[in-house]
Amino acid sequence: MQQSIGWKVIGVALLTAFWFQCAISQEVNSEEAEFALIVRDSLTQDTRLNLSAIAKLPRLRIRAADEKGVESVWEGTPLYEVLKAAGAKFGEALRGPALANYLLVEATDGYRVVFALPELDPAFSDRVFLLADRRDGKPMNEKEGRLRIVVPDEKRHARWVRQVTAMSIRRPS
Repeated sequence: MQQSIGWKVIGVALLTAFWFQCAISQEVNSEEAEFALIVRDSLTQDTRLNLSAIAKLPRLRIRAADEKGVESVWEGTPLYEVLKAAGAKFGEALRGPALANYLLVEATDGYRVVFALPELDPAFSDRVFLLADRRDGKPMNEKEGRLRIVVPDEKRHARWVRQVTAMSIRRPS
């Protein structure tokens, strides 16, 4: 009798552990589903791109050293492609007064940087501006956040924004 009670206790403990693991897994998947990069454009509506939508855009892998000199393989989507997916116009449509437009990138901690739209456009430049979601084949760590801007040819890493949450296309006043 006591032996059967022992097995029941073990069974309940295993089921509880399994349920707890499933709950944690669902919570993580729910958090990923809830996270969305917000792309604002004063001429169109805001666009929310979740991680799976960003992952479906054209992707690149680049090798670059971070601010500490540690070389890594960064993987993600060019900023240009993210902005196009949100409705931004590039190529021939980027001319005249639109050449003064810029992109304001915002991070969780309030850090903000600016990129001129023409510098992001492959019709103007061969530079790479990557919205990275993987480093050395793994998702970004908590410090870097889910998304990070990587600009491999910049001497200073001031525009390598960690924990990117929003981007706004702005027009000068």
